[in-house]
Amino acid sequence: MSAPMPGFARNTQLSTRIAAHLLAQIEADGLTTGARLPTEAQLARDFGVSRAVIREAIAQLRNEGLVETRQGAGAFVADMAARPIRLDAPQDMDSRAFQHLFQLRAPLEVEAAALAARHRSAADMLRIKAALARFDQPEESADSSVAADLEFHRALALATGNPYFVQFLTAISDRIAHVILAARAETPLDALHAQTRREHAAICAAIVAGDAGAARAAMRAHLAGGAQRVGLQLDMSD
Repeated sequence: MSAPMPGFARNTQLSTRIAAHLLAQIEADGLTTGARLPTEAQLARDFGVSRAVIREAIAQLRNEGLVETRQGAGAFVADMAARPIRLDAPQDMDSRAFQHLFQLRAPLEVEAAALAARHRSAADMLRIKAALARFDQPEESADSSVAADLEFHRALALATGNPYFVQFLTAISDRIAHVILAARAETPLDALHAQTRREHAAICAAIVAGDAGAARAAMRAHLAGGAQRVGLQLDMSD
């Protein structure tokens, strides 16, 4: 494995950062299932920390199903294809990770809108309309505007009747919200709020009409606009 980044010995979250760096190195070096990691002693020297810190980092990777340990033999790369889904924390995402996450979100949101148009109940429509109504209230900050945005998307996810849409889209939205907040902090809030409200209204109208095709198209237009607002080049064509 290549040399670690400098400065770990001064960091207050050593084990977590070392675990993230080790995973990045496993992926960068193309290590396959069963490949042996360097020894605790070697890693401790490389990172300039104690073996206890290395053991804690390895334990984090093991708990996430990324490595397996064998008594007296060391740590080995686990079957990466079978590992649990793992999303970076918002503060750890770079611009490339954010774009990848937004690309994942897009088809899920489009299909969620279509499913909501087909399966929404009366209670779902009340929830969606209530979320949309939040955009008719004066917004005092970017935080409250983003909260209204996320509430609307969660209401749509619930209307699909599929709990996995709710889980996946909530997890993704939680991680991209901080980037959206940063973008809105640099743009007049009134204009962004009004534009988002118009896009949401189009989605809502399609769902009320039970028109899955129109709901897909409206959500696709909304996501294309959202990508543009945060500086992403996203292909939202059919």
